[in-house]
Amino acid sequence: MHRDALLTQDELDFIQTMQHNPQLNVRDATSSLLVNGGSQIRDLLTRLAAHEQVTIQANFENQQMTFPLHLVEDEFHALHLRLGVPSIFDEDGPSIRPWRLVLDEPVALENAQGQPGTMFVHEVSFKGVLLEVRNKTKAPKHFALWFSPSGYERIALRGTFEKETEQGFYAYQLSQSDTDETERLRQYILQQHRLTHPSLHL
Repeated sequence: MHRDALLTQDELDFIQTMQHNPQLNVRDATSSLLVNGGSQIRDLLTRLAAHEQVTIQANFENQQMTFPLHLVEDEFHALHLRLGVPSIFDEDGPSIRPWRLVLDEPVALENAQGQPGTMFVHEVSFKGVLLEVRNKTKAPKHFALWFSPSGYERIALRGTFEKETEQGFYAYQLSQSDTDETERLRQYILQQHRLTHPSLHL
């Protein structure tokens, strides 16, 4: 290599390796959306997404996924449509309901300091949770605690008591005040849905 070169051969090799590393160059295919239907369709979707909630719906194997469309601005101030994290529904039975993730092992809800309490999550959807209350503790009407599934950043949950099931569990409706927490819960459920139904996420 020429002695006036800005980079050594090792540095050049490293940069080329980075550029060709597939793990570092994978775009998130679930979030990008390319509209090839012409400028009229693109402009219509952009106007709708700017003023109303627009969703794309996919149905397969008795399940429905509803993807919200968001309008995002890039570093060049150009507007693009981006798919949000989907809501997943089951179409089995007389009515459609949010898909519930059944946990392999119940997860204790934690307080703000990370200490586990007596309420354990058995099932979770983006709308609600099914809890077991241990140590003969009375189920509260409301709770604001943290859900910390293994290998995932903890998520704040706020629940309102709905009913007690025949199995002795307690169903709570979630009312997330923080949209970031809601998105993280949806992201976690989507991630677990991919593991449960890999054929639906090719």
